[in-house]
Amino acid sequence: MDTIDKGRQEEQLLARRQELLAALGRIESELDQPATADLEDWATEREGDEVLEALGHAESAELRALDAALDRLARGTYGTCLTCGEPISAARLAAVPTAALCRTCAAGA
Repeated sequence: MDTIDKGRQEEQLLARRQELLAALGRIESELDQPATADLEDWATEREGDEVLEALGHAESAELRALDAALDRLARGTYGTCLTCGEPISAARLAAVPTAALCRTCAAGA
């Protein structure tokens, strides 16, 4: 049976959480910049803003998954599948530290 180093996993989750918070701050700052008066430049800026907004949504979703994983660590349920209750393999958690489902349940979802 493979085992996970929960202390190491927590460090990795917290480090990634800090990275995401910094990135989200930069995105928010960029989106708060005043728009240009030139119509062509405005259109280009708007396209860039749409990309930043999509990136921000993706990073916010990852942040929620990280927070959920950290909560499972705190409750002692990290590494246990939320669907079937079986252990999530260490290899899966190494690849996807926020995994809440074992490989079997994730494939069926």
